[in-house]
Amino acid sequence: MSGRFPVGSPTDLTLILGPLRRGPGDPTCRIERDGTVWRVSRTPKGPATLRVDPSGAEVWGPGADWMRAQLPSFLGELDDPSTFVAHHRLVAESARRAPSLRLTRTGLVMESLIPSILEQKVTTDEAYRAWRLLVRKYGEEAPGPAPAGMHVIPTARTWSLIPSWEWHKAGVDDKRAATILRAVRVAPRLEQAASMSPEAAAARLQLIPGIGPWTTAEVLQRALGAPDAITTGDLHLPNIIGYALTGAHRSTDEEMLHLLAPYEGHRHRAARLILLTGRTPPRRQPKMPVANIASL
Repeated sequence: MSGRFPVGSPTDLTLILGPLRRGPGDPTCRIERDGTVWRVSRTPKGPATLRVDPSGAEVWGPGADWMRAQLPSFLGELDDPSTFVAHHRLVAESARRAPSLRLTRTGLVMESLIPSILEQKVTTDEAYRAWRLLVRKYGEEAPGPAPAGMHVIPTARTWSLIPSWEWHKAGVDDKRAATILRAVRVAPRLEQAASMSPEAAAARLQLIPGIGPWTTAEVLQRALGAPDAITTGDLHLPNIIGYALTGAHRSTDEEMLHLLAPYEGHRHRAARLILLTGRTPPRRQPKMPVANIASL
């Protein structure tokens, strides 16, 4: 443990770190009612547990020093929204209501890549269940006084040794399992993408069959804090963006990108602000679990 230390000005940690949590039962991320965030990561120096609230942070485990050094990026303190201009009244109002929105940058690729692969072409509930089951079964317990049930993600080697029937028991089809297995075989090279430009990182990730634009954007947003990494190939996002900005009930990726063109350089940031408004098209059919559809 490296002791308790300050984290700078109080911020809305849930707003900044919320995208890292893969469902309410995520073994690697816990957000408490008072806004305290617990995060367990496998850093280049080993496992680390972080507990952070607006008054300070504590870290435990072999990777504690690495995690502490990464904390400013993790908390969005190095994110620069100064060149962002709200070109739409709705976006401007959302930015006014969420002045503490900053984009996290974890510096860790695999911990974002694997759950993003699990979310390809299935409902989020299915993906969250698979992530929860596999991490709890094959990952080690979190170091330090982390809440019960928190685990570090498995090592790349451990992922590669998971039997086929365990993938199936977790509800993971052969295609997604195969993509993860291809990725973990070259995990060190993929982790290097965290220090690349978003364009170079995207090119590195998409060398792996099964990793396309949707999955890549999800990783760039979290691991690199890329403000322009807008997600394409999603079932819902174009409709939400289109409805919020124009009132249209159905929109395509092309139409979404046209609407977000004025925000080039900050298209992901603009999308986050639009999502925060909660303005979504009215449903025309019984509510179904949200699904992420990856255009591979």
